[in-house]
Amino acid sequence: MTSLTLPHHDGSLEQYRLTGTPIERPHAAPTFNRIAYAAAHVVSDPLRDADPWGNAAIDWDQTMAFRHHLWSLGFKIAEAMDTAQRGMGLAWPGAQQLIRRSLAEARTVPGADLACGAGTDHLSPADARSLDDVITAYEEQVGFVEGEGGRAIMMASRALARVARSPDDYRHVYGHILRQTKDKVVLHWLGDMFDPQLKGYWGSDDFDEALDAVLSIIAANRDKVEGIKISLLDNAREVALRNRLPEGVLCFTGDDFNYAELIEGDGEKYSHALLGIFDAVAPSASKALAALAKGDVATFRGVIEPTVPLSRKIFEAPTQYYKAGVVFLAWLNGHQNHFTMPAGMQSARGLLHYADIFRLADKANVLDRPDLALKRMQSLLATLGVEQPG
Repeated sequence: MTSLTLPHHDGSLEQYRLTGTPIERPHAAPTFNRIAYAAAHVVSDPLRDADPWGNAAIDWDQTMAFRHHLWSLGFKIAEAMDTAQRGMGLAWPGAQQLIRRSLAEARTVPGADLACGAGTDHLSPADARSLDDVITAYEEQVGFVEGEGGRAIMMASRALARVARSPDDYRHVYGHILRQTKDKVVLHWLGDMFDPQLKGYWGSDDFDEALDAVLSIIAANRDKVEGIKISLLDNAREVALRNRLPEGVLCFTGDDFNYAELIEGDGEKYSHALLGIFDAVAPSASKALAALAKGDVATFRGVIEPTVPLSRKIFEAPTQYYKAGVVFLAWLNGHQNHFTMPAGMQSARGLLHYADIFRLADKANVLDRPDLALKRMQSLLATLGVEQPG
């Protein structure tokens, strides 16, 4: 059987027939001419008794297996980032375990690489009283990552967004931390569409003022900044940042709406990638990036562009719940044996959203195991009241 009954937003049902073709796997991890980080999700363990909101149980075997999947396709991993539900189901103690385990696992894989999210999420924004509180929190997490032998991605801080009063406060905090780091770090500009508590980051709601602030931080600490990930879902703003970065400082697109054109570039400049959607479309992204490295722009576009409508659906508002769509596809594609998430986050999206993802994933050739995806989608539909004929 290659079809199933799917609901539409008008309340009607349709018989949908699969048309996609799975992307073939490379014989060996390909090489890219763009740095490509896939921000990876975690797999919960529904059979262990735990507090799902504050101390989620993680299935470490399946979580690590997924990282091997990404490494085999040529990706670096952005570990313990918002895709792993940092601050939305994965608290700092769980993140510490994840970072430690992933770093150890990477050492067993030739060529495997990762960078790890270090933020302030163990400090409740309501408990932050001063910039010194934020500095202490950053010092703990960056120190932990570097102490485990890892490189840090300096995640945006809800606590800093709450207590900072000007761009100078951001300069003070970031400068203090960057002067201490052992290695270069990646900065993280996450827009408030991903996290409403980050509104006004870098000290201003005005983009141009925020841009000037973060560029001044980079200029003052150029020897400690590998690059900056920007996730504003606005390609013009990313290009504005990219065009003003100092020589040698990289722009990593986190734009899950416009990544195809930003990675390809404008003929002079391009963005590298640090993307949550690469978790969900890894085989397609790997094939596309490998083609781009060979100068085959037509194949790059032909493979990557069909994934963009899927990504825009997964990351639609409220964008912070995109993790549900990412894990949904991991389940459909057989990377985990259940569709449950830390904090019960699978309930953050509804059946119509998942039905749309299913259609778009098929059209984008993202369903790696169509028979399994069909069976699992049918089970979800039945659980939520859409029976299949026969």
